[in-house]
Amino acid sequence: MKANQADFPIAAMARMLGVSKAGYYAWAGRQPSARRIADAALLKRIRTVHLGSHETYGAPRVHADLRERHSRKRIARLMRDAGLVGACHRRGGPVTTRRDREARPAPDLVDRNFAAAAPNRLWVADITYVPTAAGFLYLAIVLDAFSRRIVGWAMANRLRSELVLDALEMAVTRRRPRDVIHHSDQGSQYTSLAFGSRC
Repeated sequence: MKANQADFPIAAMARMLGVSKAGYYAWAGRQPSARRIADAALLKRIRTVHLGSHETYGAPRVHADLRERHSRKRIARLMRDAGLVGACHRRGGPVTTRRDREARPAPDLVDRNFAAAAPNRLWVADITYVPTAAGFLYLAIVLDAFSRRIVGWAMANRLRSELVLDALEMAVTRRRPRDVIHHSDQGSQYTSLAFGSRC
């Protein structure tokens, strides 16, 4: 109402919003509560800590840095209302699973049961990334479900089907299996023609 009082009369806005005119004037003339004053003082200290961390601290680290009897939820609420956010290193990493929508998904021969009765019966494969000073490196592994040992691996700075082929080649060379089930996600590297023909 205060923002629009130049355009509309207070009485008309109060009637439209279903509030009393006297109630609005009482609210407008009221001094801020002790809680609001304390929140404003705490927010100043939060801003100081947040700026001192080069805007990287979130609510948990600001709470730890203040070392006072303010709850972490209160600090999180004040930071959220002020638009202060911390830096998260987990966001913005590379995507390792790019599903090929055109490829027909392979049947799940494992049915989410990753227990193997003997070595070289079930291999599980995946790709992850490792942040380094020179950028991200992609790591493809092949793991024997029986022994939980990595039987094949490969690293590259690009995410291509050659990466998973190199890991599979190492596993086959080292173990020379017969009738092994190779289980992986439905990423485009594992659904590629080159990988399918090698399997």
